[in-house]
Amino acid sequence: MIDLKGKKALITGGSRGIGRAIALTLSKAGCQVAINYFRNKKAVEETAEEIMSSRAEGEGSPLLLKANVGKPEDIVSMFETLKKEWGSLDIVVSNAASGVLKPTMELTHHHWQWTLDINSYSLLALAQHAVPLMKNGGKIIGISSMGAFRAIPNYTLVGASKAAMESVARHLAIELAPKKINVNIISAGVVDTDALKHFPNREELLENSAKKTPAGRLITPQDVASTALFLCSDLSEMIHGQTIIVDGGYAIVA
Repeated sequence: MIDLKGKKALITGGSRGIGRAIALTLSKAGCQVAINYFRNKKAVEETAEEIMSSRAEGEGSPLLLKANVGKPEDIVSMFETLKKEWGSLDIVVSNAASGVLKPTMELTHHHWQWTLDINSYSLLALAQHAVPLMKNGGKIIGISSMGAFRAIPNYTLVGASKAAMESVARHLAIELAPKKINVNIISAGVVDTDALKHFPNREELLENSAKKTPAGRLITPQDVASTALFLCSDLSEMIHGQTIIVDGGYAIVA
């Protein structure tokens, strides 16, 4: 069992899908969690209720932090609350994501800025604000996807933003390793979450991915959360600047 008692974690986009699974998993390991969300207040409240139902009395309730992580002023406000409420931080999971799904020739500069700010800049900004609170070392994790290294229809900007996130993580890892802060990325395979509903070819994507996955099934949010739990533990002490692919073997199939 991995014990994270006494640790404090911020999970962005933590009310649904992969982020929700990570928040629940870290909480079950004893971690105090702050859940960032942007629009869906009902979803974050339901996640908080589930966390509280599994925690012992007096262990504390999760912090619910509304912020658009693509906006610097929102990140500043979020960390002001964290500093006031907790004073320290041990774990950051940069999971919140957005993006424009269009053919390459239809993309605009606005689409570029929106997607890159939320999916790439946010990891950098979160790290810059979190590090001063990581007084005894820490863990920073970004959630990426196979679109960072594979061409997927309509995924141009999201794929580019994920590739940029992975590069940012490698550079952060070099600078932060001496401070005993691990920075790594989890690249998730195809996961059937709400985000996938925006893909026009969703059913085809799910079917093809399931057929081509050597492990015989699609991965779940919990598969990603379990990897995040490992990376948040002392067991990952010497893992720095890596992108760990969690996809049931899909990426190794030609």
